[in-house]
Amino acid sequence: MARTKILIIIFLTVHFTVCCGQVKIRLFSNMSPESAVFSVIEGNYKVNGFNGETLIVTKGEPVIISRFNGKLAVKIRDASGFECDSVIFTGTTGDDLFSLRINGGLKVRHNYSGDLKCFPDMGTIVMINVCDNERYIAGVVKAEGGSGKYEEYFKTQAVIARTYMYKHLDKHVGDRYNLCDNTHCQAFNGLSYDTLISRAVLETQNLVILARDSTLIVSAFHSNCGGETLSSEDLWLTSKSYLKSVADSYCLSSRNAVWEKRMSMHDFLEIIMKLGYSGKTDDPSTFSFLQKSRLINYSVGQFTIPFSTIRTEMKLRSTFFSIVAEGDSVILKGRGYGHGVGLCQEGAMVMAAKGFNYQQIIDFYYSDVLISDIKNAVVLPQNFPFVGLKTATY
Repeated sequence: MARTKILIIIFLTVHFTVCCGQVKIRLFSNMSPESAVFSVIEGNYKVNGFNGETLIVTKGEPVIISRFNGKLAVKIRDASGFECDSVIFTGTTGDDLFSLRINGGLKVRHNYSGDLKCFPDMGTIVMINVCDNERYIAGVVKAEGGSGKYEEYFKTQAVIARTYMYKHLDKHVGDRYNLCDNTHCQAFNGLSYDTLISRAVLETQNLVILARDSTLIVSAFHSNCGGETLSSEDLWLTSKSYLKSVADSYCLSSRNAVWEKRMSMHDFLEIIMKLGYSGKTDDPSTFSFLQKSRLINYSVGQFTIPFSTIRTEMKLRSTFFSIVAEGDSVILKGRGYGHGVGLCQEGAMVMAAKGFNYQQIIDFYYSDVLISDIKNAVVLPQNFPFVGLKTATY
């Protein structure tokens, strides 16, 4: 019964979001802002501070939002300030844009579309952008893929980002928003002004990637695979039929294809012993290891440890590396950048430059998948039901 109630709550939240074509994104989620400045770029905004008064803000009227005594203090130029539990900036023209600047040691400013909701929580100001789904996707493509790339690459990244968005719309539903704007979800720095990205998003509108059972896939991607992607079960212990190892020659000449890190034998041993190694240390060559193709574990005698653990401890670019130990030095010779599962971004860029379209690129990196309208997706009960989407039953 409790599970049913939870699903109903999630259903109502997502139902509203999907029907309105909007998504709720927490902004500056990796920071703890105590004040911010809201400014209108285009259109007009209605300000509702839940104090019985509604104000209209236009260009040239910055609004300062600050934490104060567990509430928000809101000050509009040439107008009296007020305190409130939360404040909502609602666009009135249908095409309203605003900028948001975070004050403090590191000043950050980004531009956004749609509405903004703010409330104090746990020593910070929570800021939630309610924006159009596809404008959000364009912003993600810009943040995750950069600019100046081929349109087919942007289409690829758009379909991947859209798949992630729909699959994880409930990720932060208990926090009153859908997704955050950092890599915990997807990077999002606001509006994209790149016309190529806008066209790529428009031409792939509503398209997502489905597995054979019509469920949304885990649309994993990374910067560079170093010539070979990694199967999901080799990293996350969860097997996905569409996330299998792929030999990829397209990325081999790209910027992040190879890397090297040098360290002292003393520092290397300190980390290895911290991770549990207790064998001999008098012969440096003992630690040399050649990884021609992707392996899961690093082995020295009876000692075995996942490459992923070493990567984390040594802050390496990938798990795809060999070790050359010589005297007092250790050289880590690596390939690729990122976790290695799913689509290789730099490989996809090269494929697009060579004339492959986004369907071919997606089919290369994800096994046996279907690109389809989101309305054709099956959403399993452990996620949430969509209006207009098929819901699997047991």
